[in-house]
Formats: sequence, C-alpha cells, structure tokens
Amino acid sequence: MQAESTQSPMVGYIVSTWPRLSATFILNEVIAVERSGISLRIFSIKDPDGEPVHPRVAQVRARVTYLSLQRHWKSALQANLSLVCRQPSRYCRTLLQALRFRRRVVLRHFFQAGSLAHELLREPVAHLHAHFATAPALVAMFTHELVDIPYSFTAHARDIYVDTESELLRAEAQRARAVITCTDHNRQYLSSQIGSASSDKLRCIYHGLDLSQFKFTWPRASDPGPPVILSVARLVEKKGLGHLIMAADILRRRGRCFQVEIIGSGPQQQALENQVTRLGLNDCVRLVGAQTQDMVGRAYQRASIFALPCVVAGDGDRDGIPNVLLEAMGSGVPVVSTPVSGIPELIESERDGLLVPPNDPARLADALDRLLTSAELRERLGRAARVQIEAHFSLDRTVTQLLALFQQGATGEGSLSCKDLSINLAGQTGGSIH
Repeated sequence: MQAESTQSPMVGYIVSTWPRLSATFILNEVIAVERSGISLRIFSIKDPDGEPVHPRVAQVRARVTYLSLQRHWKSALQANLSLVCRQPSRYCRTLLQALRFRRRVVLRHFFQAGSLAHELLREPVAHLHAHFATAPALVAMFTHELVDIPYSFTAHARDIYVDTESELLRAEAQRARAVITCTDHNRQYLSSQIGSASSDKLRCIYHGLDLSQFKFTWPRASDPGPPVILSVARLVEKKGLGHLIMAADILRRRGRCFQVEIIGSGPQQQALENQVTRLGLNDCVRLVGAQTQDMVGRAYQRASIFALPCVVAGDGDRDGIPNVLLEAMGSGVPVVSTPVSGIPELIESERDGLLVPPNDPARLADALDRLLTSAELRERLGRAARVQIEAHFSLDRTVTQLLALFQQGATGEGSLSCKDLSINLAGQTGGSIH
C-alpha cells in the first residue's frame, strides 16, 4: 500500500451519497485515482441511508466530509456566517446568483456550498470534481464562485435527461473547466443543451471496469440445472425487465429449458412479481432482490446469458451504458440488450453481443433462443465481449483520461468524442497532478 501523502489533497470529489451501493463505478474510480498517487477528499451531499456497504469501500483512504443540512445545520450556519464576514461582496454576489434560479433546492445547495467553501479555505484542494449534474455539480459551481477553486463534473443519465433543467446545465457548464460524460450519445445531447459557448468543454470518457474484479474463464462453469439467463438492475422502467419476463413466457411456450434470475431491488418489484405470477412463471423466473457485489460476481460466473432490454422510460429517463453490461462482458457472459442511448458504443450486434429493438419481447425471445440453442454462438460472443472490454473499457484507460483532464482543464480544442480522446491519450499512463 502506498504511504499517505503529507501534502494537501489535490482533488476533492463531490458525490450525492457516500458510500452508495448502486454507485460502484464512482467507488472504483476513486480507488483507481488514489492508486495512481493522487490524494483525495470526498464530500457527500447526503448522509448514508443505512444500505449495505460495498466491501471495497474499506480500500478508500480519502477522508469523507458530510454536507447534509439536516444533520449538520449548525456547522453550516456558522460556516456561511464566517464567509459573509470574511468576503461579504463575493458571498452576496453568489447568493444573488443562486436566488435568480428561483428554486428552493438550489438555495439549499448554495448553503451546502458555503459549508464546503469554508472547509476549503482551511484545507484547500487544487480541483473539485462532481459526479452527477444535480446537487453535486451545483455545490461545485457555487463553491467555485465562493472560493475560486476550479471544478469539473461528470454527467451520467437521468441527471441530464430528467432531473436537471437546461438553465442549470448551462450555468454549470459555463463555469466548469470540463464537462465529462460517459457516452458519445450523452455528449451530443449535452452539446444541444448547453450551447456552443460551452460545447468545447465537453469530454466523453467511458466508465471503466476493474478487470481484476471479474474473472474470465472458459469453458464456463455451469450448474447441473437449466441454463441461467441473468439480469442485474434496479427494478425501474428504463431497464425493460417487464419485456424480459414476457420473453421468458414466449420461450417457455416454445418448450425451452431455462431459469431467469433477476438481481436487484426498486419501485417496480411488486409489479414485476405480479407479472411473473400472472403468467405462471414462478418455476422459471426468480426475482432474488439486491445482493452483495461478491454474490453478483458469482452469478456472472454461473450465467449462460446476460439480458438487459433497456428502454426509454415514459418520463425520458434512460441509461447511458449500464455498468452491469461491462461487468457481464468482462466476465465473458454473452449479452443481449437494446440500441438505446450509448449501448451501441459498447456492443456491436453479432460481434460482441446481440442487440434487439426496445419494447419488443418477441425479438428479445428470438435472441435469447439463439443463445440457448447454440453453445458455439455463446462462446464466440462471450470471448469477443471480454476482448472489447479489455481494449476500450478498462478502468486504467478511464483514469488516465480523467487525470489528464484534472491536469489540463478545458483546452479549447473542441469537444472530444470517446474515440478521439482514446486516440489522443494512447500510450499515456496515470500519474500525479503537478
């Protein structure tokens, strides 16, 4: 293990909740950035909600500071009063900016930024990086206005398509050094929302997978029972799990032998369980609830197929590139998904997976049927999937690109696609920020 740096932390990460089981991609990024030699601090907008903690959280060395006003309102009040006394003009100017948005939630995040700014005056960092364009990016933006520390933020999926209005996105982007997102599809959408003046700050960096955490073996281990069609997801509309259950009904009527296993929890759980019962599928479709990452990893090893038939939800919510697709492919599981949002950037149909139209259980059933009945196709796609992850979606590649942006900020060279950035940074390795 590397020795703890005696210097001030170079980068502060602002996140919605630390730790959060469903944000494994942020955890992996933090661990990899620390492994590169960068000293971090973590600032969490919310307190933990009591959910299970990923075991790898213990590997994180960064100190965590919580900014929740509900539990820390006294210290937040003192911090904001101190800022008013120390730099009244800047504080009042930034407060007026927050008030112009005419939203109570924005004002709350301004006061959280006041707490963070006060903390950073005592223990400064060189750069702030926020995950999600919602509260974390707002807090980063107001903190920048209060104490002039540069920031960047990563925009993901629901936060840009549903939860953040264009007015706020534009403001966040105008003041940021760089705006990062995890798919070219997102990058193009953000460019249309934030305007040409900020589009040159857009960068696409794919989420990376720590390949050491996902074992690839062939031939794959298999249970003595029927082949497992695995899905891992939050039980929400955009995952398309109702279509997977309908596809299972079609496969059963064709006489296929299989077991669908859905790992995850969420607001659609009761509706999906009712659907399984209504179709009489309780013997071949199981919703097993949320599980630890170790258990999910073992499920990938047992699975014959991984299915995630994503859709665009009624409110516009959609995935970018679901991280579970990376995990399944890194484990060598042949995958079936849909060409929604950034998924075609990960999967070329027939080469390293199968893509079917969204909202089409019959086509989904056909693709699953092909894999169930062809061991050769499963092996070819599973092997190609692992190669794709190793070549373009490894965590080392992601962190190399991210650290370069922390160092350089926006370069003014125009927005870069994921492919462009990979080419520009080819051969670089992660290192310290100087």
